[in-house]
Amino acid sequence: MHDLLARLHYGAWALPALLIIPLVGAGFIRFLGRTALPGQELQAAAWREVRVLTLATFAAEAVVALGLWWWVDPAVAGYQAKLDYAWITDWGARFTIGVDGFSTTMILLTALLMPLAVIASWRVVTTKIRSYYALLLLLTTGVIGVLVSLDLILFYVFWELMLIPMYFIIGIWGGKERLRASLRYVLVTMVGSLLMLVAIIALWQAGGEQSFSIEVLQRANSMGESAQRWLFLAFFLAFAIKSAIFPFHTWLPDAQHEAPTTTAVALAVKVGAYGIVRFAMPLFPAAALDETVRKVIIGLGVVGIVYGALVALVQPDFKKLVSYSSISHVGFIVLGLFALSPQSVEGAMLVMINTGITSAAMMCALGMMHERRKTGMIANFGGIARVVPAMATLLTFIALSGIGLPGTNGFVGEFLVLLGSYEEVPVATIIAATGVILGAVYALWAIQRVIFNPLDNPENRALKDLNAREFGVLGTFAVAILWIGITPGAVLKRLEGPAARFVSTIEAGAAVAPGPHASTP
Repeated sequence: MHDLLARLHYGAWALPALLIIPLVGAGFIRFLGRTALPGQELQAAAWREVRVLTLATFAAEAVVALGLWWWVDPAVAGYQAKLDYAWITDWGARFTIGVDGFSTTMILLTALLMPLAVIASWRVVTTKIRSYYALLLLLTTGVIGVLVSLDLILFYVFWELMLIPMYFIIGIWGGKERLRASLRYVLVTMVGSLLMLVAIIALWQAGGEQSFSIEVLQRANSMGESAQRWLFLAFFLAFAIKSAIFPFHTWLPDAQHEAPTTTAVALAVKVGAYGIVRFAMPLFPAAALDETVRKVIIGLGVVGIVYGALVALVQPDFKKLVSYSSISHVGFIVLGLFALSPQSVEGAMLVMINTGITSAAMMCALGMMHERRKTGMIANFGGIARVVPAMATLLTFIALSGIGLPGTNGFVGEFLVLLGSYEEVPVATIIAATGVILGAVYALWAIQRVIFNPLDNPENRALKDLNAREFGVLGTFAVAILWIGITPGAVLKRLEGPAARFVSTIEAGAAVAPGPHASTP
């Protein structure tokens, strides 16, 4: 396959194509797309039907992204499929993009989740359909751009590009509390983004005002430990907010609860955690290895694990339960990254992938349930396994992957985090392990109340089971969960090298960092 891709000169156009395809699709949808007439079936709709155009665009994106699986060699150090063009020459900003094994896996996750989310929520959005799907595609370009950017200004442009469509999608097509949720999301996120922009400018000035390249800035970083800590804090705060790390998590449950299914799935992609790996820690290694900084952040991660699980335990709404479960899993990512052993970092990277899969699968399943009952309150269900056995089976299986059942994807990542962290921070690791137990409690209790309790609500007796479209979506998620759970080597092979190089980069950078009285921004 690699030889075929080489003959197609895949490395020269793949990454730009991943950025451009959603934009082209959004243009077609906005200006050429149409919606089916009321009551018109999909089979009778022309190719210009908006949902068909959107799905075709996402399918093209996924096909191009799949080539990265064979093109990127995880054993090769550095970035591959790299392109570097002049952009804002007066500032030294360049259009520099590239990928490694980790970013490739995150891109594949994004490219495969979005078409599944569109299929899962095929008939959910019924107003302003062209604008909705055009914004969704614009959001996808923003996410992919963040994952491929190797220039800080380019990264910041794509980082902000994610914010705009997300705000409008939640605010226009969300639930009853959509305006409050969207405003809270944009305000909280903007605070972190503006602080990060100030830190980017300070870093650029400290580097001689010549370049925004992360590779150049890593080599030229001459700031002292004190300056690194302040700038690291600004970067970390922006990424912590986006990742919903405790205590910066408060926007996520409302945003995911009010967002349409496709956008709730997009929120499951941990671009904030990716930012910590790609930018915050490598750019400021002395701050990342500072004992006080590490203790505080690992403490936040461990508290987040336990707090997220405990709050999930008392949630009456299933979507919010999943959101707090995601907050708990983010704590494992934080613990793994800042324990800073190759195993724990590799596990943290895998948890990012697995949380994206499991949370997205659960959001799709809950969206299907909401279509049928117009509610997500756990108390409104009960005993539905008797009337919708296929949905009940897949919902239970997805929930089991979320609590790390051996044989599912959730087990491998969390096991590696705990295994790698124990030697570095044993007390924190032991406390974090209690989150696994609490996760089993809240997930199994919720499943019991939804599908295994008495079927005493008359409205639940008329529920329809999964149709072929819905079964195909949840079945695909189930296959991915089993594939990673049973044969994780294929994914771990692509994370092992980046994880080891990440640890060595931080340690080497911290070793040569100037003392606390060196130049400050």
